[in-house]
Amino acid sequence: MLQTHDLDSGYLGVRRRLTVWLPPRPRRPAPRSLPVLYLNDGQNLFDAARAFAGRSWRVADTAAALVRAGRIPPLLIVGIDHGGERRAAEYLPVEDLRNPDAGAPLGRRYADFVTREVMPFIDRRYAPARGATHTGFGGSSYGAVAALFTTLHRPGLFGRLLIESPSLYVGRGYMLRRAAAAGRWPSRIYLGVGTEETGEAEIDDETVANVRKLDALLRRRGLGDRRLRTVIESGASHSEGAWAARLPAALEFLYAPAAARPLGAPGLPSRSLWDEPSDDDEAL
Repeated sequence: MLQTHDLDSGYLGVRRRLTVWLPPRPRRPAPRSLPVLYLNDGQNLFDAARAFAGRSWRVADTAAALVRAGRIPPLLIVGIDHGGERRAAEYLPVEDLRNPDAGAPLGRRYADFVTREVMPFIDRRYAPARGATHTGFGGSSYGAVAALFTTLHRPGLFGRLLIESPSLYVGRGYMLRRAAAAGRWPSRIYLGVGTEETGEAEIDDETVANVRKLDALLRRRGLGDRRLRTVIESGASHSEGAWAARLPAALEFLYAPAAARPLGAPGLPSRSLWDEPSDDDEAL
């Protein structure tokens, strides 16, 4: 089930559409308060008619199937529409010298819009579960940069981070430098990228290399396989289709317990998907 809201933003000075996906009724009782995942580029998540090039992430179908199968707990998913011509400026904390539309960056304002306006609105309207363990953020391309920057801008607020095909080259590697200085990270992070993002070998090699750098940086910070999953997909492009194809595995890694193993694998704890997290599942 989808519900839409128009939210007036003081930080951005615009009205922005939010689309909230409500999960199907599970086979077993669910908690009264649900986890919540915020995703950028809301136009591209649910409805092919609104999505770029007519292809969406198929978020509703994918999440519903995982919930019904018991692969992830019921959760809310909030799509935050991008700003059209303002998209690049809003999502980036620094300029992208390769893109003339990415001047005068508004990334800090966007981070405040999400954390100080969108999240309180969702809290009031839907009463999701509170705390970093129950709160995720994600996006792709520039939207991935926005999600990563917001997570670093407000450390300890998000416990789940979904990063697809991030534009980590912006600001001559600004986000990698910012990440290297960070002292706190979400409890689970999914990184995804394709080897043929643009079809231009030099750019594609750089994109994959930057994701590898971020992976290595996070591992040096102590994030092992239980907390970090990095997928480099051979032949995958920079597209909604590629992100949709990786979404089931991303959601299961981020939200299923003992996410380093598939559900049902030998040695998987018997703990329920709906049980409260243990202390080591909190953001560090």
